Amino acid sequence: MANYIVGDIQGCFDELTLLLEQVQFSAQRDTLWFAGDLVARGPKSLQTLRFARSLGDSARIVLGNHDLHLLAVALGVRKNKEKDQTTAILEASDRDELLNWLRQQPLLLEHDEFVLCHAGISPQWDLVTARQCAREVEAVLQSEHMPWLIENMYCNTPDLWSPTLTGLDRYRYTINSFTRMRFCFLDGRLDMDCKLPPNEVNEALLVPWFKLPQRVALEKPVLFGHWAALQGYFSQEVIGLDTGCVWNGSLTMIRWEDKQVFSQKALAN
Repeated sequence: MANYIVGDIQGCFDELTLLLEQVQFSAQRDTLWFAGDLVARGPKSLQTLRFARSLGDSARIVLGNHDLHLLAVALGVRKNKEKDQTTAILEASDRDELLNWLRQQPLLLEHDEFVLCHAGISPQWDLVTARQCAREVEAVLQSEHMPWLIENMYCNTPDLWSPTLTGLDRYRYTINSFTRMRFCFLDGRLDMDCKLPPNEVNEALLVPWFKLPQRVALEKPVLFGHWAALQGYFSQEVIGLDTGCVWNGSLTMIRWEDKQVFSQKALAN
């Protein structure tokens, strides 16, 4: 049995299929971990959702910002972004089943040897705090209060963690950390705007969340997606798996047991 962790698919279902064929993935034997953003800019978001759901216990999925945005569009809170290709989901006969399944997915997953989230873990959190904050938001998403949270999550503040945060402020910080974060200011505040590669940013102003000097050390490495401009990042402490398949890059997956990395170039659409 192997554990495969794949970066942002964003509806690039054909590339995912080829990647799984490359490693001879078997749902009866292996587990496929998704780093969030199953849907959005690629041509087959509906097929991606259906496939992930069909895997049952052989799939482990964390929510990404595009997944949450799909829920917002479905609720009428936001309009479909021009470049998103999620209309097929909203018009599908199994729309309600797929969206209800999607909102049951967590923000944070743990393996004995690693943790998985979409964008990262707040540099001011230890794993106990990360787990607690994730479970709090997940409970709301899975409850009757989900529409309220989805409608009110779109905000860049608060941008600095405090254990005294409560209610909507705490939920927003949690969602932004797990699904939108890339850079931090040197005092630990989250920056929600910059999407550049780190080598194009003044380190005296912004640093990647995982390189903040005062970042709390975690017991396990963090695997994440979200940041296509990194074009993959591999260290003992963090592994970034988004290599921008939807932007004509590639889809990247790691087999945890031997740390072998597999890649599938984007297909011409």
